[in-house]
Amino acid sequence: MQMRKLGSQGLEVPAIGLGCMGMSDFYSGRNEAEAVTAIHRAIDLGVSLLDTADMYGPFTNETLIGKAIAGRRDRVVIATKFGVQRSGDGGFLGVRGDAAYIREACDASLKRLGVEHIDLYYQHRVDPQTPIGETIGAMAELVRAGKVRFLGLSEASPATIRRAHAVHPISALQTEYSLWSRDPEAAILSTVRELGIGFVAYSPLGRGFLTGQIRRIEDLAADDYRRYSPRFQAGNFQKNLDLVSEVETMARKKGCTPAQFALAWLLARGEDIVPIPGTTKPARLEENLGALDVRLTSDDIARIDRILPPGAASGGRYDEAQMQSLNR
Repeated sequence: MQMRKLGSQGLEVPAIGLGCMGMSDFYSGRNEAEAVTAIHRAIDLGVSLLDTADMYGPFTNETLIGKAIAGRRDRVVIATKFGVQRSGDGGFLGVRGDAAYIREACDASLKRLGVEHIDLYYQHRVDPQTPIGETIGAMAELVRAGKVRFLGLSEASPATIRRAHAVHPISALQTEYSLWSRDPEAAILSTVRELGIGFVAYSPLGRGFLTGQIRRIEDLAADDYRRYSPRFQAGNFQKNLDLVSEVETMARKKGCTPAQFALAWLLARGEDIVPIPGTTKPARLEENLGALDVRLTSDDIARIDRILPPGAASGGRYDEAQMQSLNR
């Protein structure tokens, strides 16, 4: 497995990690046994970075990962997040980043995961009501207490990243980044690179859209949240499908699948970028890892920039309300 460094504090992870959210939430067809099998296969293949959050499930995804890594703790890097509050029935209660909440959230995550420390602890969304200094200060206390090894932020603005990094070194920023979500290229990537912070790309396959496996909205189950995502709505769906057709054409010329092409593009953006595609199927996991063998030329990159420039995707990443929580 190719390895990459996140930040300059010593955190090393595989070039491709595993996003575990869909194993417990938001997507349909969830099966715990299948998910555990996928995690075990990932570990065997060297995909040791497992990404979760306390709000996935809610709360059940961390428990699932805890079961899956029992007896394998020394072979994995666990990344989890706090900050997005949810009730037991799944309702969203807002964002919190105050010190008391962070200490409580960390202890709860440690218990659900069944571990003594979290390798990479992210603030899931920035709390506009709490100074970032207080939030990072509380997270730094967890590092000193041995409960957390490295700190991260998710969907934070350049100004917030700078203020946070000044309080305690930030090892990774996790933000959506893919062929159809190139927003980080405007200011985020240059900021984290200046500060020596690694970049973890979530939804690197456009929530599955870039794989070419979704041809109609009816391909998604009735309870799949993507049915309500702006980019999957009727008018946007076909426009985005046309973009995927271009990706499929380029992938065929490279002798790879669309998913491998999309991941190879991300990997080529820099040695400091680590995508975390999610799947519950070992075959898809192995397909994704094939991206490590795909080499894109300067001509390939130039064609992508012509066909899929920043802003090419039709529709927002989230609905209007959720977009308000980004780039704070």
